[in-house]
Amino acid sequence: MIHGNTAGIRDAWLEQLEEFYNADKETLRHEFLSRELMEPLARISSKINREISVYIARDGMIMDVSLGTFDRVELTDLRLRRGARRLSGIRCVHTHPNGAPVLSDVDIRTLKRMRFDAMACISVQDETATGFSCAMLSGLDESGEYEVTEYGPYRIGDIPQEELLYEIRSHEQTISQAARLLSSRQDQGQRAILVGIDQGRGMDSLEELARLAETAGAEVLHMELQKRSGMDAATYIGQGKAQEMSMLRQVIDANLVITDDELTGAQLRNLESVLGCPVVDRTGLILDIFAQRATTYEGKLQVELAQYKYRLPRLAGQGTALSRQGGGIGTRGPGETQLETDRRVIYRRIHDLEEEMKRLEKHRDLQRRHRARNRIPVIALVGYTNAGKSTLLNALTQGDAFVEDKLFATLDPLAKRLELPGGVVTVLVDTVGFIHKLPHELVDAFRSTLEEALYADLLVHVVDASSQEARLQFEVAETVLQELGAGTKPRILALNKCDLTDDVSDVFAENMPTVRISAARRIGLDGLLNEIADQLSRRIEPEHWIIPYEMGSLQSMIHERCQVLETSYEEDGVHITAIANAAMSLRVRMALGEAPDEPADGQEEF
Repeated sequence: MIHGNTAGIRDAWLEQLEEFYNADKETLRHEFLSRELMEPLARISSKINREISVYIARDGMIMDVSLGTFDRVELTDLRLRRGARRLSGIRCVHTHPNGAPVLSDVDIRTLKRMRFDAMACISVQDETATGFSCAMLSGLDESGEYEVTEYGPYRIGDIPQEELLYEIRSHEQTISQAARLLSSRQDQGQRAILVGIDQGRGMDSLEELARLAETAGAEVLHMELQKRSGMDAATYIGQGKAQEMSMLRQVIDANLVITDDELTGAQLRNLESVLGCPVVDRTGLILDIFAQRATTYEGKLQVELAQYKYRLPRLAGQGTALSRQGGGIGTRGPGETQLETDRRVIYRRIHDLEEEMKRLEKHRDLQRRHRARNRIPVIALVGYTNAGKSTLLNALTQGDAFVEDKLFATLDPLAKRLELPGGVVTVLVDTVGFIHKLPHELVDAFRSTLEEALYADLLVHVVDASSQEARLQFEVAETVLQELGAGTKPRILALNKCDLTDDVSDVFAENMPTVRISAARRIGLDGLLNEIADQLSRRIEPEHWIIPYEMGSLQSMIHERCQVLETSYEEDGVHITAIANAAMSLRVRMALGEAPDEPADGQEEF
């Protein structure tokens, strides 16, 4: 039956519309909107000059076909009996005769009210579909309102059919998780039990995990450290301990368990089955914090890339929605499984994200080359998370970097101008902090950001001297720097928060200059600046030239391309002291008629 405004429509057209109910279910189950359905839909809509709305269930069945006026279709209420925070399981596709593939405010409001899987529109011109766009409910904000993500417009031949179906499943999972989280926060918040295996650090590792959990917004009710030689392959902590934690969880009314190590998909599934509540591992927790903290476009891309790489090997554990491969009679046949489809879509998304990261990396390379061309030294602040790097950046540059006494308060790198004693202008870069058991997904995804340390002229390794684990934190950061290839970079050790402890051990007497400071109270900053200037002066030797007065263009070029430290006007010409790269230095000396020296080993033209 055709619903809506059918007045004035010939029976022949209505009969053709009735044929839509016989559309190939198998095709529509794997494609958002097949060409076999779209082409007659566009042709008939153009002929009768009315909008046509088609409702498609997830199994590919056409649930309803409705007609509207030229610019409006009466949307039939087809919501299924599903949970209040689940999507309806139906996607609505409607035509725009002689219109554009743009969803209206009414479409978006209807999407929210009906909780459609998606609301899509097709623009039609001369009996032909010319464009396509759609919108989906993608999440819940803090007030419980649905968030909407729009896709397109696409050309008809470029509609990402499988990706859109994958997005529906992904968004439903996100909405479901957000609804549980919102409900949990409204009721009692996330109340967590922390579980770990003693690997030599005792309770220190769990205490750090507790700070991570609190940063993510959870309340820690209990911490359990198990002494065992290694992780249990099935349940991480062993079946007996898991049963014990299940009983404890019910007694203290916890609704979340967080493990101190990264788990496999099987371990996550098995633990959740025994514990009867969600389980998050250390990597998932850190990824969640990064997702909350990312503010810039690049930071969000990096987090998304890390999340996809983390989820990919765990797809098989995401439940029946992401794994429909069976075994035995009735389950074999042609085509690929839903799991394989999801995996392929994620691989494609990872590829797209990596390509976009490469594009941003090229832009960052241009910035680095500009600094190198003008010989602006770069100093990178590195170190363990929450060591005080952002506070130090603000203290040295009078900046306004975000500072909070939480782990990973800084996620996106920040660069500020810093003038050293003697007038040398540098760039001071704040970087993301390191942490014990830093997930490999984050190291890989944030490599482009962490490489700020690799390209810096000097590193300032900031250590929280008041921490009982200061030495371990120092070693963790040094290990990550080695992995990045920055292990041989010149560095200064800045022992921060010295005002909070009387015992600043000499255990840090490494092969590097050491300065004791308090960034918050601005203690020892002059000494740090002098040490930075001294270290740079050993590596960057200023040039001194005498430029004849008649060579005004050369003077202009020096001021434009070099960092001029001092200029004086004498009888024999203009005396200029400046910092220049090798290529610029050679160019000036040749202009002055001086024989160039042999370039030093390793000297590079930027």
